Amino acid sequence: MNEIYLIGLGNPGKKYSNSRHNIGFLLLENLSKKYNSNFLLKDKLKSFCSEFKTNDSTYRLFLPNTFMNNSGEAVQAIVDWYKISLDQIFVIVDDKDLPLGKIRFRKKGSSGGHNGLKSIIEKLQTHNFNRIRIGIGSPPSSKEGTNNFNTISHVLGNISLEEKSILDKVYLRVIESLEQLNTKKEEYIINKLNSFDKDQI
Repeated sequence: MNEIYLIGLGNPGKKYSNSRHNIGFLLLENLSKKYNSNFLLKDKLKSFCSEFKTNDSTYRLFLPNTFMNNSGEAVQAIVDWYKISLDQIFVIVDDKDLPLGKIRFRKKGSSGGHNGLKSIIEKLQTHNFNRIRIGIGSPPSSKEGTNNFNTISHVLGNISLEEKSILDKVYLRVIESLEQLNTKKEEYIINKLNSFDKDQI
């Protein structure tokens, strides 16, 4: 029986529940719902956790209860508690440098300025862990000097209905790929995600 650990990044609390920065949460909530599994808070893991079995695999889903900037604390707690190797974890995260509807699966890499990834890299002291980045597009550009504010308001802003219809297709593709983690070769899954085109569905 294989065990797969999926960690969605986001900020806890109603205020952020539909923000672009919470795409990791939203995707795993969709996956959990599909298998009628509920999230329960586990303090020792600093996360809300959900678990189900499919295709001879146990899937453990985590939504860190720390804020985004401290995501590494939850990931460290999960890795330590289950005594797992880092190739068993998959971090799902938003990416403002990718166009909306694009997906990138990487086995390692820098934080790309993402505070959640930065925190995980600092805590685990390695860049080598799987991450699935989901594009949210860059903020609309404005006059010089307000760019930083723009970025913050963009990532913490709510997903529009138009964006949601694109993201729903993205979630379906990522979920389908995650379900195949033990039945298909990794290259196949990486290619399936990285070649995803929202307009061909």
